[in-house]
Amino acid sequence: LSTLHLKDEKTKPDANGAIVKADDNVEKTEDEEKEDRAAQSLLNKLIRSNLVDTTNQVEVLQRDPTSPLYSVKSFEELRLKPQLLQGVYAMGFNRPSKIQENALPMMLAEPPQNLIAQSQSGTGKTAAFVLAMLSRVEPGNKYPQCLCLSPTYELALQTGKVIEQMGNFYPDLKLAYAVRGNKLERGQKISEQIVIGTPGTVLDWCSKLKFIDPKKIKVFVLDEADVMIATQGHQDQSIRIQRMLPRDCQMLLFSATFEDSVWKFAQKVVPDPNIIKLKREEETLDTIKQYYVLCNNRDEKFRALCNIYGAITIAQAMIFCHTRKTAGWLAAELSREGHQVALLSGEMMVEQRAAVIERFREGKEKVLVTTNVCARGIDVEQVSVVINFDLPVDKDGNPDNKTYLHRIGRTGRFGKRGLAINMVDSKHSMNILNRIQEHFNKKINKLDTDDLDEIEKINN
Repeated sequence: LSTLHLKDEKTKPDANGAIVKADDNVEKTEDEEKEDRAAQSLLNKLIRSNLVDTTNQVEVLQRDPTSPLYSVKSFEELRLKPQLLQGVYAMGFNRPSKIQENALPMMLAEPPQNLIAQSQSGTGKTAAFVLAMLSRVEPGNKYPQCLCLSPTYELALQTGKVIEQMGNFYPDLKLAYAVRGNKLERGQKISEQIVIGTPGTVLDWCSKLKFIDPKKIKVFVLDEADVMIATQGHQDQSIRIQRMLPRDCQMLLFSATFEDSVWKFAQKVVPDPNIIKLKREEETLDTIKQYYVLCNNRDEKFRALCNIYGAITIAQAMIFCHTRKTAGWLAAELSREGHQVALLSGEMMVEQRAAVIERFREGKEKVLVTTNVCARGIDVEQVSVVINFDLPVDKDGNPDNKTYLHRIGRTGRFGKRGLAINMVDSKHSMNILNRIQEHFNKKINKLDTDDLDEIEKINN
C-alpha cells in the first residue's frame, strides 16, 4: 500500500498540534500545564505495545432492539476478504478485543449501520474502524471512498500506519493525508481510496478545492471525538463535512470519554446510531498501603526521600511533583546522589516522553520523577511504590482527590499490593492530607522507621 508523500509537516505541528513547548522559566501549576489531550492520546499510542485487556463491561444499545445482537470470538466469523484476514493476522491480532467483539459485527453488517463507541486508548478501536473502512473500499475505483478525521497531524499519522499495515495485501489500495502543508495542484482530483486528515484541511479538500467528491464517500470515521471538540473550530468543521456526505454513508464515531458535550456532538454527526459504552468501574485503594512522612521544608523532604530510597529501589517507583521546576530539581539532586532516575516533564516532546517511559518500563531506570503529565493512562506493571513529593492540589489550593487516585492508582494494579508515601512539609499540606483521608475514608498512617521493613516486604 503506498501513500501520498507529505511535505513541510515534520517539525512543527499547527496551532492544534500535539507537541507543546513551554517557557521553562515560568513556574506553572499542574492545573495550568494540564496535559494537552491530543499529546496524551498520542503518547498512549506510542507506548502501547499490545492491547489492553480491559475489565470494564461493555454495554451495547442497539438502534433496532429487535434485531439479534451478534458478538464474535474470532476474526474468521466476520467473513472478511482473505487479503484482509491476512492483514489482521500479520498485525499480530489473534482474536478480537472486547470492544471489537461487539463493534465489528455492527460495523460490517449489511446494510451498513452507524455507530457511536466509547473506547479508551489501547482497546483495538483503531484496528476496528480500519477493518470497517477496508471492508467497504473497492480498490479498483480510483477515488476517495473512506474518510477519517483525526484531531491532529500526528494522530492522523498513527491511524495511517494501521491502515498501511492492515491493507498490506491490497496492492492497489492507496492512502492520502489531508493535512496542512500537503499541497496539491488546484483542480486536481485525488485517486487514493482512503483519505485521513484534520477537519480544516479535509473541509477545504471537499468544498473549496474540490479534491474529494464527498457524495462518493461510503464510510466516515470521526476518531478521538473528545479531543476533537476540545480544539477550537474542529466541531463546526466536522459537522460541515458530515452534511456534504450522502445519506447512506456509514458514520462511525469514537471517543475515550462521553461527557455531555461529546454526546451532543456525536448525536449531531451520527444519525440513528448503535451505541457501545464502557460501564464505569470504580478504582479502589484497597490493595494500597498509604503512609505520610512529616518534614519541615523541601530539603527535609529530600533527606527523608533519600532515607526511604534504599527500600523503594528494590521495585520501581514513581515520584510526583507539583511543578516541572520541582521535578527537574529533584531529579538532578537524586542523580547527584548517584541514583538512577528518569525525568518525565511537560516540555518534552511526545516522542521523548515515550522513550523515557519505555526505558522505565524495561527497568533501565528504577525511579521516574514526574508531574501529573504521567498520572493518567500510563500502565507500568512493575510500579509498586508511588511517592507524592508534593500533594496534589487544584488551582485554588484544595485537595485534588481525583489526581490523588490517578497517581497512587499507578501502584496496586492488577490486584497486587502497592504502597503510597505522602511527603508533608507544612500545616497546610497536613490539612490537605487529612481532607484526602476523609474523602476516601481511608486512614493514612505516619511512616516510622519500623515501617521501612514493611516496605521492603511489599516490594519483595
